[in-house]
Amino acid sequence: MTRKRRDPRAELLALTVSEQPRRRIARGAAPAPGGRRRRDPRAERAGAAVQVGARRRIDWSGAALAHPGHRGDLETAAAAGPSVRIIDEPAFMVLVVLDQPDGEMTDHDRQVIAAGRILADAGGGAVAALSAGIEREADLGAAGIDRAMKVDFEPFAGYCPEQRAALVLAAVDSLKPRHVLFAESPSGGADLARRVAAATGERLFPGVRTLTPAQAGRRARGGSSELSRAPARLMSISPDAFPPLEDVRHEARPIPAPVPALPASPGIRSARLLETDPDRLSLAEADFIVSAGNGLADWEAFAELAEVLGATRGGSRVVCDAGHLPRDRQIGASGTLVTARCYFALGVAGAPQHLQGITEVKHVIAVNTDLHAEMIKRADLAIVADAQAVMPALIRHARERRRERGGHG
Repeated sequence: MTRKRRDPRAELLALTVSEQPRRRIARGAAPAPGGRRRRDPRAERAGAAVQVGARRRIDWSGAALAHPGHRGDLETAAAAGPSVRIIDEPAFMVLVVLDQPDGEMTDHDRQVIAAGRILADAGGGAVAALSAGIEREADLGAAGIDRAMKVDFEPFAGYCPEQRAALVLAAVDSLKPRHVLFAESPSGGADLARRVAAATGERLFPGVRTLTPAQAGRRARGGSSELSRAPARLMSISPDAFPPLEDVRHEARPIPAPVPALPASPGIRSARLLETDPDRLSLAEADFIVSAGNGLADWEAFAELAEVLGATRGGSRVVCDAGHLPRDRQIGASGTLVTARCYFALGVAGAPQHLQGITEVKHVIAVNTDLHAEMIKRADLAIVADAQAVMPALIRHARERRRERGGHG
């Protein structure tokens, strides 16, 4: 008796074929009797798409399809920008003391406001600004302010720390804020924060770099460690610690400014900034650094350029090993970690140890003949040229600008 051989393919085909095979249905056609309409994700996406301005957005809720007459309202709302956020009854207040050295908000002021929003938004609070300037309510609202307490800038245009402190104390007494934030800036915010802390008897937590509703952190031990604690009532915010807010609109409702009890005779009648030698500053404190690398040969021009720009000199390990600069001028993992606002590298190739030393630098300008140098890649602005040719041109340009300004700056 001959046994019939199995045909696995035929068995598999018999299992997969139904009694009434499915038919592919054209888009929009009715299904065949007994068949199933297949989903067409492209058609669903096209039907759910809502045109908002020049950008298509997907509304999976189907609300726009249910109310097609609302599409024009969506387009109008998109053109008008974000809606104004209004907080009528805040649970608490966060007072932000704007620095405004020239009567206008600085980038640092906007960063302090962003820090205030972190604290206020977590618990239904509002941010109030003490503004001694000419800012409009719309500008304050775009920065994230809910309440605007404005005073005349003229009495505070000069150096009057005691009057400013009296104004802040009056605002604190009026609003009873949960937190008061200052700008940790040399233009007045740092000094003002410490005066208010001394007058209230409260401890100031200065130089905040990290902030959550439950914890504030700052650098300690020369930047080698970080100190964290619960957010204090008085805090000052380091520059560039928090990005300014974008695409927000808050009410910036004007509220009356308190009338401070100004001192009858100020203890300090006048003050001015004293010129200091930038090379006497430590690299860790310098705000503008001109750095030399192995590609630099004209050391007299390097010193002259640093003097004209008012910058602190620094260098790579190779430069310090060769004796062109003292050892305390070395920048990098084995030298000093710098946090300058501007770092100008001349002939620095960019070894890994050197790049580690400038991690916290905000703006890097590099001059190098090698287009593929690591420092060129790291730079915000790069000049592919010989540093010996660039330095004299910069010196001439800087001296011309000084003459145009009448010898100042």
